[in-house]
Amino acid sequence: MNTLLKDFKDRMHIFHDSEDSNLKGILDEATIYIKDKTGLDDKDTRGRRLIMERGRYAYNDQLEFFEDNFLSELLGASFSGLEEAENNGE
Repeated sequence: MNTLLKDFKDRMHIFHDSEDSNLKGILDEATIYIKDKTGLDDKDTRGRRLIMERGRYAYNDQLEFFEDNFLSELLGASFSGLEEAENNGE
């Protein structure tokens, strides 16, 4: 089991393996979404936290509230990524 899935299951207090396929799909979609919006992935602490939070919202069928509740963090992460790219000459 990959560490993102394990950490998510720990965070959500899910102790069985029967949902692993569904959870992996949720986390894969969350990773793509966060990478697209911010340029961050699960190797970055902020990216990992946003992926986990988006996964939590998706798991609880509350995804429509994620962007409103995390807009400032998404924008902050996006701007940080942009600044880093500019500083690296990209």
